[in-house]
Amino acid sequence: MSMFDKLDSVVKRFDELTEKMADPTLYDRQAEFKSVSTERGNIEDLVNCYKKYKKIKSDLDGAKDILKTEDDEEMREMAKEEISEYEGELPALEDELKILLLPKDPLDDKNCMLELRAGAGGDEASIFVGEVFRMYKNYLSSLGIKAELVSASESDEGYKEIIASVTGEKVYSIMKYESGVHRVQRVPKTESQGRVHTSTITVAVMPEADDVEFNLDMNDVRIDVYRSGGAGGQSVNTTDSAVRVTHIPTGTVVANQDQKSQLKNKEKALRILKTRIYDKMLQEHNKEISDERRGLVGTGDRSERIRTYNFPQGRLTDHRIGLTLYSLEKIIEGDLASVTDALIAHNQATLLKGHED
Repeated sequence: MSMFDKLDSVVKRFDELTEKMADPTLYDRQAEFKSVSTERGNIEDLVNCYKKYKKIKSDLDGAKDILKTEDDEEMREMAKEEISEYEGELPALEDELKILLLPKDPLDDKNCMLELRAGAGGDEASIFVGEVFRMYKNYLSSLGIKAELVSASESDEGYKEIIASVTGEKVYSIMKYESGVHRVQRVPKTESQGRVHTSTITVAVMPEADDVEFNLDMNDVRIDVYRSGGAGGQSVNTTDSAVRVTHIPTGTVVANQDQKSQLKNKEKALRILKTRIYDKMLQEHNKEISDERRGLVGTGDRSERIRTYNFPQGRLTDHRIGLTLYSLEKIIEGDLASVTDALIAHNQATLLKGHED
């Protein structure tokens, strides 16, 4: 089947889905409504791009006909200009269609849970956890995406761990490239000799599961409550509001004591637990299809060193694609688009090459 045969079949499917959406009784069947609207939304950009391509192709053919049949020199010159313009637009649209035809990651539209943890480097690593979270929050905010703090474990200088919920449009498609080890190189404030230190943090980006896809069996979960700790004074709870949840089959444990309410701590802990178990299932599935995913970034390997932030040189390097940018000051403030766009483009190029081969 040629590319244009595929495109014609996609347009036909889009029209079928549009017709279904016009049925007022569909809204009474929420599961079906969600399925239809999601499928239609996933191919809408492709259909619009193809319609634009066909319009320009039709205009090009019309201009060529004028050039063949028209004797008026002014009309012929106008036709020549149009032909040149249209022929210049078509290759870029064809490339865009090829990319839009690539199989989509079914997780791309999902919200996600973001976990940042201090690694090697003591206080510097803890400080960097807070800075990277602020970088993500600023970047996501510029896209109209919300990053809400779920839980945080503070250290003397920064954070041992931050867990955040990220919600918005196509969240996972943007954040999935961030999983891995992030390395920071700079002179700590406490360093009197001016020596550059290297510290690391780990970032995990986990898609959140819908209840339809994965439902946590509460019979497999043990819930323990205890008195939350604190630095003393008024901040210490005098009730058993902290919650620890354990998934018995996998041994996964989540504790939460951020809220004064036991119920809210329990809700947060269960949400994190569910996401971690779902993510573990996905990781195991990805290992089974690792050959297909080789060469792609954003595969979720948490042990891979993916990026270095070198402050003395103002340099950011993404090791997976050999990207080096000397605009670290802007990036760490949230201007991450140049990095994300390059990673997306690399993934698309790798997928296109695989399909051409």
